[in-house]
Amino acid sequence: MQAKGMLLVVAVLATAVAGGAEQAGAENQSGSVYNNVRYNFGSNTWKMDSKYLPAEVSYKTSEKPGTVIISTRKKYLYVVQNDGMAKRFGIGVGRRGFRWRGEEKISRKAEWPAWHPPAEMRQREPHLPERMEGGEDNPLGARALYLGNTLYRIHGTHQPWTIGESVSSGCIRLRNEDVIALYDMVKIGAKVIVD
Repeated sequence: MQAKGMLLVVAVLATAVAGGAEQAGAENQSGSVYNNVRYNFGSNTWKMDSKYLPAEVSYKTSEKPGTVIISTRKKYLYVVQNDGMAKRFGIGVGRRGFRWRGEEKISRKAEWPAWHPPAEMRQREPHLPERMEGGEDNPLGARALYLGNTLYRIHGTHQPWTIGESVSSGCIRLRNEDVIALYDMVKIGAKVIVD
């Protein structure tokens, strides 16, 4: 009788753990809010490979200082500096089917920008709002640098665990602290090369 009771307890605990793992997986995507603070309790809580942290690196290019070069394959953004150096930031890039290449210029910069999901995005994801004011929960994060007349931006994110991943609809995302640094480094009119 005691063995059957023990098996029942083990089965109940296993079910609870499995349910908790599913919940943690779901929270890992969007986080949870308690007392108006966003937390991410998933098993990958705030994990980001340290290779994506900002760094000064040797970078040979014929582009002039201030040019932004984005390697979507390597998941790095480089700001060309003097003397063969660049400031390198880890980025999140477009998921499969949403990556693009080209050359643009920074046409506008915004602090804590409002987000207007394009109609195509809202068609794919009907739960999205038509507009979201700037703030900590806004998907554009702390800063946005607009690329020409395109729908693409270089922007921050409140999901730093997505840096180094292919997750967006074509925009380039950085941690909020990194996009603030980039915003201060790059001028309107700067050339942006996306490869």
